[in-house]
Amino acid sequence: MTRALYTFLAWLIQPLLRRKLARRAVAEPGYAIALEERFGHYTVPPDQGRVWIHAVSLGETRAAGVLLDRLRERMPDLRLLLTHGTATGRAEGEKLLREGDLQVWQPWDTQAAVRRFLDQFRPVIGILLETEVWPNLTAACTARGVPRVLANARLNERAFVQALRLDWLARPAYRALAAVGAQTQGDAARLRALGAPVQGV
Repeated sequence: MTRALYTFLAWLIQPLLRRKLARRAVAEPGYAIALEERFGHYTVPPDQGRVWIHAVSLGETRAAGVLLDRLRERMPDLRLLLTHGTATGRAEGEKLLREGDLQVWQPWDTQAAVRRFLDQFRPVIGILLETEVWPNLTAACTARGVPRVLANARLNERAFVQALRLDWLARPAYRALAAVGAQTQGDAARLRALGAPVQGV
């Protein structure tokens, strides 16, 4: 089995994703915001040279805020691209933005959406919070020379077992990371078992 099957399935279920997002938007209107960004279509002009931070939900975005404060201390001219997967994450992320920063949804992991995302923003590095390792996005970043760091990384036992079942998909994605900082020694051991370049805890 290869990534091609995963890629096909990700493309195939896009209508189901749209339906799911529409249902979520009834209770949480934030899911209706800029829906087409999830499929790699943007209204902002093309850009390049930004530090890309991905924080999928509320907790990850709060953790990203701590990281971002440190980055801004060291890089006062930092140009930020902030992405999310949930409405609560996006709402919290708005508090982190400064003039000139950009915030969009993380693209759904199809080859076309990922290509449009990278064509649009051309980040210099991607910092992913906790668990967000997507196979097609990882492969596309690797092909374009965009390093990705997994920060505050976690992988519990259940997720580890699932990753082992999808070893053909998970292992290449974890191996392609430039560096990983794990939350605990247990997380570090499980991530290393999948080939992730864990640098510390």
